[in-house]
Amino acid sequence: MTSAQKAYIELYRSIIDHVEGIELKGKTMPYTSVNGRMFSQLNKDGEIGIRLSEVEMQKFFSKFPDSKPFKSYGATLKGYVLIPEEMLADPALIGEYLAMSYQHVLTLEPK
Repeated sequence: MTSAQKAYIELYRSIIDHVEGIELKGKTMPYTSVNGRMFSQLNKDGEIGIRLSEVEMQKFFSKFPDSKPFKSYGATLKGYVLIPEEMLADPALIGEYLAMSYQHVLTLEPK
């Protein structure tokens, strides 16, 4: 693992630490999940994606126009937003969206 990859994982971990009850999973592809459903992920490019409801996703894109749908390993993940560069300096703000994501996934049918 490169030092850049370690730095991305540490940043992701610091964001997860802002939300009580969420734990980091995965060794080669870090992610969070509940009830068998993933709700955030760190891709191989060091980008963070968070799953939101359709309504919250549209609000997110309006508030952060530099964001776009999240891609991982070449695939666009449905319902995920890319955390834009401008947000990375504020782990607590990203944590708020992560908590929102967690609550959204709890409303979905468990896998």
